[in-house]
Amino acid sequence: MSSSVTNRAAAERRAPRGVEILQDGRLNKGTAFTEEERDRLGLRGLLPPRVFTQEEQEDRVLANLRALDAPLDQYLALVALLDRNERLFYRTIIDHLAEFLPVVYTPTVGDACKKFGRLFRETRGLYISARDRGQIREILRHWPAEKVSVIVVTDGARILGLGDLGAHGMGIPIGKLTLYTACGGVDPALGLPVMLDVGTDNEALRADPHYIGLAQPRVRGAEYLELVDEFVEAVGEVFPGALIQFEDFATTNATSLLARYRSRACTFNDDIQGTAAVTLAGLLNAARVTGVPLTEQRILFGGAGVAVGCAELIVKAMQRLGMSEADARSRCWFFDSNGLAVAGRPILSEALQPFAQQHPGTRDLVEAIELVRPTALIGLSGVTGLFTQAALQAMAAINPRPIVFAMSNPTSQAECTAQAAYFATEGRVVFASGSPFEPVDWQGERRIVGQANNAYIFPGLGLGVVSAGIRHVTDSMFLAAADALVAATATAELETGSLYPAVERILGVSIQVAEAVVRTAFAEGLAAITDLDGVRELIAANLYDPRYPER
Repeated sequence: MSSSVTNRAAAERRAPRGVEILQDGRLNKGTAFTEEERDRLGLRGLLPPRVFTQEEQEDRVLANLRALDAPLDQYLALVALLDRNERLFYRTIIDHLAEFLPVVYTPTVGDACKKFGRLFRETRGLYISARDRGQIREILRHWPAEKVSVIVVTDGARILGLGDLGAHGMGIPIGKLTLYTACGGVDPALGLPVMLDVGTDNEALRADPHYIGLAQPRVRGAEYLELVDEFVEAVGEVFPGALIQFEDFATTNATSLLARYRSRACTFNDDIQGTAAVTLAGLLNAARVTGVPLTEQRILFGGAGVAVGCAELIVKAMQRLGMSEADARSRCWFFDSNGLAVAGRPILSEALQPFAQQHPGTRDLVEAIELVRPTALIGLSGVTGLFTQAALQAMAAINPRPIVFAMSNPTSQAECTAQAAYFATEGRVVFASGSPFEPVDWQGERRIVGQANNAYIFPGLGLGVVSAGIRHVTDSMFLAAADALVAATATAELETGSLYPAVERILGVSIQVAEAVVRTAFAEGLAAITDLDGVRELIAANLYDPRYPER
């Protein structure tokens, strides 16, 4: 071996020092390096002389963030902090989650995705394009971490309620993995964001000189499926056992890919299954408020995409309570762009057919409410303002406590605002939203708006998978996650109007979700652990601590 090769190998093994440490966000503590560390690590003179605590650094970060008026500016400042000092970033987010969750994820992440090409600074994650067929294993090995346990992947086809953003949808996997850590305690070193760039059908993006992806129409059919197959197989080889979360795929692909891979890999689709679990938990908590049990609810969904996945999990929950499958399905109704989904309707997707009943149809939502007489109206349509004042009033006319969930996000896509729901129902609504809303002042009483945020589900699921080596993710685990979320919601929180725990408690909720998921996986023979003794300690041992370690 030549001396140059030997020297290069020795340099690769050498522990980083000096500027190398300051330029590595996972190692850098900035002005918090102690005097002893500065001498030992070659940092003397590279930092100003005063040593700050992490708490003092956090105060400085907060002052700078709060001086920024625009959420997108705060988002960019936080991204820069993440690149510069990872632990300080997570310490700030975790300590002030209610304030910054809307900044690092919805609704601000939607604005970031729309402008992703102009905002692009440096790569976080892997971009795998349709041109990379046959090379995906090699590309995965380019990732610097040897161990990856959680992968969030998108093809950018349906970013939140914003539609096809192509490669600019990479902001979503990056944001989701941030929540795995901030809300679920999963070590950020274990996460990998991936963009499967198969083109975009958004013509404006293809013509945008700042667009960072393939400026071509989307690849479809066999070529598309072969690319995804290669990706899933490559992950199994390069990062065996890694959890793959499919995120923001077009509904048709989301459903078919979930069916294709759920028994072949450790995978789930958050838009379908995570949304279903958080919706189910909201309905179960709404039952605590209204006194009407789940089995007596009649649910009308606005939208028929991911809403079908929600209905399928609700059906399973109803069956668990003793209902037949047919009776449970008869409790779920859908209103989409073609009107009420009833038997015999000319345009009726295969997914909707098991729910279509012999019943008069209509293309008017208010009339649909009057025909079906639902106890709950759940919006997953992406249609801004779908729940009009007349629709909300129709719900109030037939229910003492109408349940209304306006779950489309970002906030600009919500079916209605919290204030509109309260005022149209004379304050009787039991309300939840997909994006954050400020509390509503109803006749001098402050009503908290609970956010039906998937962050109550998927981070805890991931923590459970990482902690117990779960091999596959099942619907039973999402039922268990929903139950855990319900159990974590205090009666006092329900009395404020919120159907979900306070965001500040989300890490504790995730630990409860993780334990429920692990126990279910163990019962199904899908966990690597041999017994359940010490499961809480096992989960606690896998929690990420954002405080600085001694170096």
